[in-house]
Amino acid sequence: MPINLSTRELRAFVSLADERSFTRAASLNHLSQPAFSALIRGMEQSLGARLFDRTTRSVELTAEGRVFIDAARRLLQDAEAAWDDVREHAARRRGRVAIAVLPSLAAGWLPPLLAGFHQQFPGIELDVADVLSDDCIERLRAGRADFALASTRAEAPELRTEDFCRDRFHVVCRRDHPLAKRRGALALADLAPHPIVQLARSSSVRQYLEAAIYPTRLRTMLELDQLSTVAGMVRAGLGLTVVPSLTLFHFDHADLVARPLDAPGLERQVFVVRRADRGLSTAAQALYEVLLRERPRAVARRRQSSA
Repeated sequence: MPINLSTRELRAFVSLADERSFTRAASLNHLSQPAFSALIRGMEQSLGARLFDRTTRSVELTAEGRVFIDAARRLLQDAEAAWDDVREHAARRRGRVAIAVLPSLAAGWLPPLLAGFHQQFPGIELDVADVLSDDCIERLRAGRADFALASTRAEAPELRTEDFCRDRFHVVCRRDHPLAKRRGALALADLAPHPIVQLARSSSVRQYLEAAIYPTRLRTMLELDQLSTVAGMVRAGLGLTVVPSLTLFHFDHADLVARPLDAPGLERQVFVVRRADRGLSTAAQALYEVLLRERPRAVARRRQSSA
């Protein structure tokens, strides 16, 4: 039969074992002596054992009391440690946050925000996965991320998706490229004669671009996985590229120029995705609020909730 003992009873028992006086132990527990005596008697009845030998001059542990005292101290220490841990988490002094973020956001926009968050909450452990959009959603489904910043609208009842920001596209080319001399926005037709250095088909950037220009096809020169590699190829003169504005920091080089691309429907949408069936921890909620507050202002839009 299970026995339910409260921390109040355990504390009273340990106090009486230490003080060997009902009067002093009752005072330490902020109880009257009759109430304290009743508490000890109730505890003994619950355990089915006498814990103290009482005389008019002394209070001593019985054999059963001596067996129980070490366990009672450990239980109290564990309970107090657990309460302290919860209080530390609630006060955002401890905890862990795992997020999955598109590489284009993780490399440029996110680092200074995480640095500020870590400075404010140094006890919170951070876990960042810079992965493609589908992997962001999979990490969230598998419980390996508290929330995700992805370019995929997750249509699933267990996930909640909100608009985070929208990202315009730019053409990047060498400064001596013919399109570099053009002022203002470029059109898709302007790209047709020129070789393009593209990201791999698995990237959200490539998928948005091809969906917007369909059935038109660009003259793909190379397909690459990393934006830094794309930038190197463009600097070498192997072609131009088309990328979202949030990735332009990769192309910040004296030999390169960027021009906005005016293409109807060509706009990358980024979503913040989280589980709909569970709340965020205190630590995760703190980071979630920071990222929403500091999302890219130039392309931010009013959030709209969807199931």
